[in-house]
Amino acid sequence: MRCYRIIDCENRLRREAYGAPMVLAAFSLTLAVSGTTLAGEYRHADEPIGDVEAVYSGHLTPDMAVNTYRNIDRLFPSRVIEAGDSPRELPPSEASIDGLIFEVDEERYDIYDYLALNNVTGLLVLKDGEVVYETYQRGNDRDTRWMSMSIAKSISSTLAGMAIKDGLIDGLDAQVVDYVPALEGSAYDGVSLRDILMMTSGVAWNETYTDVNSDRRELLRAQIAQQPGGAMTVMASLSRAAEPGTINNYSTGETQILAEVIYAAIDRPLSEYLSEKLWQPYGMESDATWWLESLDGVEIGGSGISATLRDYARFGQFMLEDGVVDGESLLPDGWTGEATQPTTLSGGEKLDYGYMWWTGWTKPSREDHVYSAVGIQGQYVYVNPSHDIVIAQNAAEPKPVGKEAIDPMVFFDAVVERIVGN
Repeated sequence: MRCYRIIDCENRLRREAYGAPMVLAAFSLTLAVSGTTLAGEYRHADEPIGDVEAVYSGHLTPDMAVNTYRNIDRLFPSRVIEAGDSPRELPPSEASIDGLIFEVDEERYDIYDYLALNNVTGLLVLKDGEVVYETYQRGNDRDTRWMSMSIAKSISSTLAGMAIKDGLIDGLDAQVVDYVPALEGSAYDGVSLRDILMMTSGVAWNETYTDVNSDRRELLRAQIAQQPGGAMTVMASLSRAAEPGTINNYSTGETQILAEVIYAAIDRPLSEYLSEKLWQPYGMESDATWWLESLDGVEIGGSGISATLRDYARFGQFMLEDGVVDGESLLPDGWTGEATQPTTLSGGEKLDYGYMWWTGWTKPSREDHVYSAVGIQGQYVYVNPSHDIVIAQNAAEPKPVGKEAIDPMVFFDAVVERIVGN
């Protein structure tokens, strides 16, 4: 029986929006860590925070949003992803983006406009693994952990690749019900791991974050309830809308199925596997945390990782380097090229989506074979393999979707052009 770090639950106990006060009261009594603790004191730990329903509804004031996004391990039980003792250096680069100006709809902007208008709280640009530009806003700094939101999906996808490489998952054609018995007899019968990674299961799903009646919010309520197996109960209740492989429908629920598949294959916590396979050998400099579906349960595959900006950038650099650590790739042959580029439906239609990675959606980014891990409220890990550039961004946009004043991909294109042109 593992137990987890004592996390202050006083704020959560006051939140009627959770709708599960007895469960939260239990958290306050039992949430502790044995054997694993976060290193050092966290300077943001005493800030007042909002609740998770307000996060997904977009009902947080700017300051409260910032406080909450850098303290998400206080929203749910969270497992620690341990860093090692030898951080990978990020030396300064001779490249520069000084004087960066770009245009959107015939309006000129500079980097200061972008940081302010998109409420960016951290931005880090790497060229050849060296720091071209780094800034922190709203009280954040190098030691600040920030929510990943759906960046966690790309990390979970990468863990699946590692488990395949380790012979623990029987390839992309593996059937999810063989690893997740709770889905037997459901619409997920006949769905492969590849279908899950491409989000082409054909199972009906409504991802609308701000709609309290959506499937996404139903899954969130299952997480709030913290009942073991609650998420898979939600997923097993869904109906089929199309044959597997024929349509793409973005579903955070399917990333929780992915987490369950990985957990069944590796037979231990995903956080532990992530620490052993990536966080420590690649040289992440800070411990991170990861939400749990229930106390001592499975990690939330589609969100809930909280890490520093520099370690998000290192994750992008790891992908840029084809997953190689100490001369050996931790991923199957050809994985990064397959997982991070457009995929194809069974009918031949191309998707601007890989294995839980977004491909470039502007002309320059498509030409450069760009791919990105993207999280709502403005979280990005952008990778440009054509020019060896990685950009990591944290932000606190006011709503889950649709409130970016400037398309970040347009800004990232301008950053690349500035670096390459100098």
